[in-house]
Amino acid sequence: MTDTRTPVAVLGAGLIGVDLADKIQRSPLLDCRLVVGRRECLGLRRAAEMGCATSTGGLDSLLEAGPFDVVFDASNADDHAGHWARLHHTGATLIDLTPTQLGAVVVPTVNGDQALSHPHLNLVSCGGQAAIPLLHALAQCCAPDYIEVVSTAASASAGPATRLNLDHYIATTQAGIRFFTGAPEVKVMLNLSPATPPPPFRVAMTVLATQIQPEVVGPIVAAAAASVRAYAPGYAVTSLTVAQGRICVTAEVTAEGGRLPRYAGNLDIINAAAVLLAEQYTAARSQ
Repeated sequence: MTDTRTPVAVLGAGLIGVDLADKIQRSPLLDCRLVVGRRECLGLRRAAEMGCATSTGGLDSLLEAGPFDVVFDASNADDHAGHWARLHHTGATLIDLTPTQLGAVVVPTVNGDQALSHPHLNLVSCGGQAAIPLLHALAQCCAPDYIEVVSTAASASAGPATRLNLDHYIATTQAGIRFFTGAPEVKVMLNLSPATPPPPFRVAMTVLATQIQPEVVGPIVAAAAASVRAYAPGYAVTSLTVAQGRICVTAEVTAEGGRLPRYAGNLDIINAAAVLLAEQYTAARSQ
């Protein structure tokens, strides 16, 4: 039988890239044809064990092996602009998992229908993917004046590229929240916790707003969370309080199944979002 799955490649063989390859391998719509890194490493060996072709030649080897319909950039923010400059001529859709502010900003449950409309998609950040579905939903029922988001991730879940990109993470997450909520003032903070055992990925959000209707907040938050759980089963709202002019909501993400430890929900949610976008792209293209 002819394989009708969409051919894709992963650029980057760190913690994110290897889990991404694993998720792609389990997708009925996607075919992971190549995982590339810049040097021989544990991530490439694990990708090979999963049955993926691998290369240490970086972007050059990906371009030589293509074309691919979708390329996932799981490298780092500093290199992403150069990757897009060389890839956009190939016709591939580039899904950016690094915290840049390039490309069309997409959160699957909010505007995932744009997956076919733009060749360059930006997934904001792991914190953005966890927070924005709830914050966007809340912004539909009130006018947020200020939003504060504090993310806590286990130190063990943050690889070298993630640590290199911390400043990008904060700036890009703030910009993404402003884009999807219209809030004039946004503050984002990130904690990497060395605690033992490692804590789950947690995102605590505070919204200051006018015209809050307390009776509708709970159902709105529950519906938004259920939409995220459809592709990230470990996503859960763990607390919600509504006071005069203030909404406080906390979400936790645990990695369910796959190769990630449960505390690495930050990696799980952005990779799940990336795979869903590629699947939405495939489904839309086949119509």
